[in-house]
Amino acid sequence: MAKSKTTLILFLSLFFELLVVEATTTINSTDVDLIIKGWDCIEGERKALLEFKHGLEDPSGRLPSWVGADCCKGRGVDCNNQTGNVVKVDLRNGCDFPRLGFLGGEISDSLLDLKHLNYLDLSLNDFQGIPIPDFLASFERLKHLDLSYAEFGGMVPPQLGN
Repeated sequence: MAKSKTTLILFLSLFFELLVVEATTTINSTDVDLIIKGWDCIEGERKALLEFKHGLEDPSGRLPSWVGADCCKGRGVDCNNQTGNVVKVDLRNGCDFPRLGFLGGEISDSLLDLKHLNYLDLSLNDFQGIPIPDFLASFERLKHLDLSYAEFGGMVPPQLGN
């Protein structure tokens, strides 16, 4: 009788372990790598964001979180949870006192190194009449681009219509 109880306990223990393993099989090696690395973004994309930030004027200090190895935690930056690629840069000015929170300066073409970027919002800022950069039409995955009320000057590049 004691042997059958031991066998039953062993069986149930193995059964529950299998359930736990089955529930976690959706984690692949990429996920594990990201967990081990602490969800750091990809180094080339981190550098691209820092170069982009370097060209911006940020009088209100909206971008101080764009430091360190993990650019995915920076304000306005979202990354794909599985790959770590930057997929969204949302720098829309949502400040209660807009004149104090405007971003300005230059838009660096380093953004093109964000190969998985599908969302870019620079609206409600003050780029003081600089032309909309032609390279913004070069993103292959960009689905959302908002430059409204960002004080860009000149004509909209015709390539942006594609």
